Amino acid sequence: MDVNKTGKLGRIWLRLVGIVTALAGLYFIGGGGWLVWLGGSGYFLIAGVLLLVSGILLFRRHMAGALLFGVTLIFSIIWSLMDVGLQFWPLFSRLFAPAAGAVLIAFSVPLLSRHRQTRHWSLAFGGVVAVGVIAAFISTFQPKGIIRNGDVAANNASAHDIAPDSGPQDWQTWSGDSRGSRFSTLSDITPENVNDLKVAWTAHTGEAVVPDKGDAEDQNTPLQIGDSLFVCTAYTSLISYDIDSGQEKWRYTAGRGNSTYQRCRGIGYFDATRAKNVVSPGSALDASVSPQRLFFPTGDGRLVAIDAHTGKPAANFGDNGVVDLKTGMGEVKPGYYQQSSAPLVAGNLVIVGGRVIDNFETGEPPGVVRAFDAVTGKLVWAWDPGNPAVTREPLSPAGYTRGTPNVWVGMSYDADLGQVYLPTGNATPDFFGGERTPEDDKYSSSIVAVNVATGRPVWHFQTVHHDLWDFDVTGTPLLYDIKNDDGTVTPALAETSKTGMIYLLDRRNGKPIAPIEERPVPQGNLPGERYSPTQPYSSMPGIGNETLKESDMWGATPFDQLLCRIRFKSSRYEGIFTPPGLDMTLQYPGSLGGINWGGVSVDPTTNLMFVNDLRLGLYYKMVAAKDIPPGQGTSEGMGWIVQKGLPFGTLRERLMSPLGVPCQAPPFGTLSAINLKTHQLVWQIPVGTVQDTGPLGIPVGLQMPLGMPTLGPSLATRSGLLFFAGTQDFYLRAYNSHTGEELWKSRLPVGSQSGPITYRSAKTGKQYVVIFAGGSPHSGKRGDDVIAYSLP
Repeated sequence: MDVNKTGKLGRIWLRLVGIVTALAGLYFIGGGGWLVWLGGSGYFLIAGVLLLVSGILLFRRHMAGALLFGVTLIFSIIWSLMDVGLQFWPLFSRLFAPAAGAVLIAFSVPLLSRHRQTRHWSLAFGGVVAVGVIAAFISTFQPKGIIRNGDVAANNASAHDIAPDSGPQDWQTWSGDSRGSRFSTLSDITPENVNDLKVAWTAHTGEAVVPDKGDAEDQNTPLQIGDSLFVCTAYTSLISYDIDSGQEKWRYTAGRGNSTYQRCRGIGYFDATRAKNVVSPGSALDASVSPQRLFFPTGDGRLVAIDAHTGKPAANFGDNGVVDLKTGMGEVKPGYYQQSSAPLVAGNLVIVGGRVIDNFETGEPPGVVRAFDAVTGKLVWAWDPGNPAVTREPLSPAGYTRGTPNVWVGMSYDADLGQVYLPTGNATPDFFGGERTPEDDKYSSSIVAVNVATGRPVWHFQTVHHDLWDFDVTGTPLLYDIKNDDGTVTPALAETSKTGMIYLLDRRNGKPIAPIEERPVPQGNLPGERYSPTQPYSSMPGIGNETLKESDMWGATPFDQLLCRIRFKSSRYEGIFTPPGLDMTLQYPGSLGGINWGGVSVDPTTNLMFVNDLRLGLYYKMVAAKDIPPGQGTSEGMGWIVQKGLPFGTLRERLMSPLGVPCQAPPFGTLSAINLKTHQLVWQIPVGTVQDTGPLGIPVGLQMPLGMPTLGPSLATRSGLLFFAGTQDFYLRAYNSHTGEELWKSRLPVGSQSGPITYRSAKTGKQYVVIFAGGSPHSGKRGDDVIAYSLP
């Protein structure tokens, strides 16, 4: 090769390297100076100066530029270790890019120096650093931050001795039973043979949702009764499939959904030949028409009873099979009220709450909970959180009390105690409560136990006082019997919330089993607002609700980490209950998590409860109503939120870097096992990879298990397996429920937010695991796949 030509290319390369290095330095000087002014770390400012000088020297082809870059790398290593210790992902984001840059510059030293020894040393240094960079990259494919605390077998004292196959063989409710367990005693599929699971059949609903055309997501957990599998879609169809072949048996389309929030998370099932009359014990039920029926909630606020065998409306229920849930609700604007979770069937009653659209305005539809006769559709009782005098129909022509706390997630039922457990949200709008009534505050963000026959409250426990953060109680309450050392049993209730706290109560009276402490919390100064001086902190393990520090800020590179640090130091943040104000405020966990509507599953043979979470903060500020730009506030998600009728709206965004990466360090989502007897965290693992997501929404395509935000339920089995699909990558996975070790996974055509179920076919004797894959909210890919797995 011509020497002069090589020299020219070398000069161009060094100038390019010098320019890029100098630009990085200028970026760090600008951002780092801002961070120092905010009271943050001085590292970026110092590193910026070093990089700028290094870049200028490299551009001028001085060997000192390479040496100075090496000094910058050593400085970065020392600072990183002091900042975060030996935590892998925080170190990776701080050091990977500088180390990769050091490799390039070390290999460029022969263009800067004619000294053979210098060239040899630089190439050796570059080689060593390159090996470290490659090793670090390879290590990203191994899970980090796994927690395992002791041996499960040694810690499951007084666990329940449950024989395999001793429980129900069907999956008759959203949670498998009315107690929120999501547990099956079926044990053909075990940790030893789960790797042999194969797709047995696949069915298609034909109704894949259309991204960006209305707010529609498939989140359905199917039901299975006898030889039928029942699936509902976001577009208001209910379909019956044969459980062994996936062949469609019948389809019912309710029509008339809505365009603001299209979901069908589940349906209810009622068998009049076995149901107990809880209102009039001893009275016989008239089961002459459609004794086995499904209760199908529609997007426009109707409850339809469908004959489970024929797919036809049950003629003797309501008006030819339909009860209009908007009756007695006063004005209901399109999209302002619908069912977002499965109806609860309790004895001969079907009980519904309802999702009310968040944050649009005051005086939104009522949060009333109602029970209807499962045979006739007649209203039996109503619980109006705003008016204790209401027992059935509203007492005013205007309807039930408007704007009250509502029940939008699944409920639970204890037939022995005769109590139904209602997890409530907060009175809308969410982020300003100065105009809420005492009745609004009484039942907001609470677990409310009501008498199943009358609907009258028996007790309630509030998880957040005067909720200003949209910290709804989000999980279906788990009803679990704790076997005590003295042989007695404590009927417990475990409840999760968006705060990442878990509350363990005696479900007879609502008294804490695990201690709960009222602690002082920060107070705000927003005009017209009031604040609770304390909030209840549970002694149960917290999930993803640690108090963040500046050093917890993350990013795919040091460049977006710097912006996350600036955002953190620019915001007011005092922990979980930092009150909203006119300044920028950080909320972590955000109102999207920590623990959302998927709830929990449990293995009573080990006392282990399994929790999945998402870790995504928000930053937001309150804005005077007059200052909100005209035409804004049409969405209840991020951006402008008007809260019409209140003196303040809000502007909020996800706490993410400009690359679309969460600002706090991984994991962003985990699976955790908690012992309900000892109240200890037994194991915790990150779940989900960046294979189907990534910076700027571009899938990385690599199975790096950072642990991604999760959404959806899990399934536990007697054989020691835990199935879960609610990750941001497209997999159904099986874990060893005793240790959290991943044992098996199957690639799905799209993501899933649905709960896996399992059942055994009476015809073939096979145990199946079924998942509905309709799509993940973090990907534009959508599907309509119902997939059944079985052993060969």
